[in-house]
Amino acid sequence: MPEAFVVRPRVVTTSIVARADAEISARAEASAGAESVLRALPIGGAEPFARVESIASIDPRPPASNPAPIPTAARWCPTPRTSGSPPSSPPDPDETRPRPAALAPFAAHLDDPEVSDLFINGSRGLFVDRGRGAEHVPRFAADESEVRDLAVALIGLGGRHIDDASPAVDVRLDGGLRVHAVLPPVSVDGTAISIRVPRLARPTLEHLEGRGMYDAETRAALEGIVARRDNVLVSGPAGAGKTTLLAAMLSHAAEHERIITVEDVAELQPRHPHHVRLEARQANLEGAGAVELSRLVREALRMRPDRLVVGECRGAEIRDLLAALNTGHDGGGGTIHANGLDDVPARLETLGALAGLDDRAIARQAASAVDVVIHVDRDADGRRRVARMGRPVVGADGRLGIEEASCT
Repeated sequence: MPEAFVVRPRVVTTSIVARADAEISARAEASAGAESVLRALPIGGAEPFARVESIASIDPRPPASNPAPIPTAARWCPTPRTSGSPPSSPPDPDETRPRPAALAPFAAHLDDPEVSDLFINGSRGLFVDRGRGAEHVPRFAADESEVRDLAVALIGLGGRHIDDASPAVDVRLDGGLRVHAVLPPVSVDGTAISIRVPRLARPTLEHLEGRGMYDAETRAALEGIVARRDNVLVSGPAGAGKTTLLAAMLSHAAEHERIITVEDVAELQPRHPHHVRLEARQANLEGAGAVELSRLVREALRMRPDRLVVGECRGAEIRDLLAALNTGHDGGGGTIHANGLDDVPARLETLGALAGLDDRAIARQAASAVDVVIHVDRDADGRRRVARMGRPVVGADGRLGIEEASCT
């Protein structure tokens, strides 16, 4: 873009007036000859366009000579961009990006390929999980005010806010890091921060087989599920690899298919050229502007998806997802929390109740919409694996059940 068209921030907008004045002046001087007209009109980056101005809301980057104040402790805050730096581009997990300064104290743990989670428990210190449970890091020390400042900075990096009015917030950072923070007094013993570290940003079924999540026969069965465009529900406890497995399966969808994923915090990153991500939004400080998952599911249906996926069903959005899968949208699905395959019916009944569906209604909807349920688990040694598969059925009593099927 030519220099004459550069938008200059923090100045009152006068672009329309400036151009109109230039054109009027040009017409008034027409008798002076064509040369004077060309000098006066804003053509090809002439001087009038060099004065195009805009309000700060169009480009919030502060001038280099007058940096914006930093509201939180400098220890946790990233260096603000100057007016000459380019805007950030969409995150690409395949590229290495500079890590935000707020995460600098944890660089050694974030770079450790064995670490999957970090936990900061107020002033009580830092814990990391390397697949063997949480381990205390003795060399880390921070008081409560510093941990709170860290929480505010990390949540801000994710484009959301955390304060006494919104004391518990979940965000996704560039590179796939998922950060959850809770402030006191909701977190009784001080600010609590949880950081989920993705190790396979864009996994494939081949990657997961190589890491021991399943054998070759199970992988063939998973590829068949994708090829047949079966609707799939992945269940499992927290941290078992539900999102990772679902993303790997979506990576094997045909390239011409349009995949739309709906998530509370966007984590699904399949290797696919036509993937559209929708992310829920919390209300602003005035309590307005919230966009719930159930609404996003309905919006996604208007976007002509070939595959519709809800990253994690935990509320009334289960009704909208099952309704969509029951009306010709094949190849979609989602994930739910459940301790075992046999616990999936009870979990779906609970979610259905939140959406106003009784147990018989949710049974008929689930049995009709979902072709296969894949349950993943995490062993005591930290290895994630596909444990069981089944399909929803309606029992003789009209309640939902699961008929187990072979993983191969």
